[in-house]
Amino acid sequence: MKRSRLSLIGLIAAAGLALAGCGSSSTGPAGSAPAGGQDTSLTDVQTSGVLKVGTEGTYKPFSFHASGNGELTGYDVEIISAVANKLGVKPNFQETQFDAIFAGLEAKRFDVIANQVSITDERKAKYEFSTPYTVSTGVIVTKADDNSITSFDSLKGKTTAQSLTSNWYKLAQQSGANVQAVEGWAQAITLLKQGRVDATINDKLTYLDQQKTDHDQSIKIAAETSDKSLSAFAIRKGATSLTDAINKALGELQADGTLQKISQKYFDADVTK
Repeated sequence: MKRSRLSLIGLIAAAGLALAGCGSSSTGPAGSAPAGGQDTSLTDVQTSGVLKVGTEGTYKPFSFHASGNGELTGYDVEIISAVANKLGVKPNFQETQFDAIFAGLEAKRFDVIANQVSITDERKAKYEFSTPYTVSTGVIVTKADDNSITSFDSLKGKTTAQSLTSNWYKLAQQSGANVQAVEGWAQAITLLKQGRVDATINDKLTYLDQQKTDHDQSIKIAAETSDKSLSAFAIRKGATSLTDAINKALGELQADGTLQKISQKYFDADVTK
C-alpha cells in the first residue's frame, strides 16, 4: 500500500516541467526561499487562507471518495485537514495520479502532498518532509490456527503467496520460502484460507485495513519486521517555515489525541507512532 515508487512517467513529467521553467524570470518555486531571499512559504499560505494539498483521491483508506463518488475522505485527508485547521487555513485538495504528484508539487499546483508518501533518501534529497504520521512494518500473515510460523526464519521451506513486483516477494525469497505468484493481497488471502499456501507477507496497514472491515478471525499476524516504514507529508525544498508549522501542528495533534483518534477510526489501531 505504501507509495514508495517514483515511476518513469512521473520523472519524465517532472523533467518536462523543469525545462519549461528554464526561460522564466521566477526567483524560485512558490513557498520556498529565492536565492538570497526570505522563506515566505508559511506566510504565503496564511495570506491566501488556503493550504493546497496534492492527493490521489483513489487510494483507500488514505485518500478516496466515500461510496465511490461522494465526499473526499480518508486517513491522510483527515490528518492534513486537522493540520490546516491548526494553521488557521482551509485545505484545498488537488487530485492527481501518483505518477505525476511530485511534478505537481514542483510546478506549484499545491503546497504539500498528503498521500502516504514513504520517506526515502532519494526523496529527502529533493523534498522536505514533515514529522512522520504513519509508522508501519512488514508482517507475516498465517491462518489463525497455524503455530509453525513465528518468525521470518521459520518461513524456510514454507510456501508464501506474493506479487512478483513487490518488495515482499524479495523478502519471502530471502527468508527461504517457496513463492507462489499472485496478483495482489486479496488473491493471497484467498489462497491462504484455502490452505494452498502457508503464509503471505505484506504491509501491516494492508492487514489492518482488511480487518477493520472484515474482522476475519481465521487469519493472524504471525511475525513482524524490525524495520519500520515511515510516511510523511512531502513539501517543496526550501519551504522550511511551512514545514516547521506543519510539524508543530502534528505535535499538538499527537499530544491532544487527535491523530490517534483518526487512526483508530480507519485501522482500529494507533499507526501514528
